[in-house]
Amino acid sequence: MKIQILGTGCPKCKALAKNADTAAKETGIEYELEKVTEINDIMKFGVMMTPALVIDGDVKAVGKVLSPEEIKKMFV
Repeated sequence: MKIQILGTGCPKCKALAKNADTAAKETGIEYELEKVTEINDIMKFGVMMTPALVIDGDVKAVGKVLSPEEIKKMFV
């Protein structure tokens, strides 16, 4: 599973990355976590507000920091 965090590195972006990492570790899935920080790369996803969570190429959440529990529900 590929998990991407879209954001320029703000505190909310870092919090979402940490929560996504925690969620993936707690569920025991194989995953790759990538932080996408370049504005042009972020815009390719059609995202205008950060942070955003992308799982396997699908934008799952925009503009909010999800908890690990909320993120786990998106892995299925």
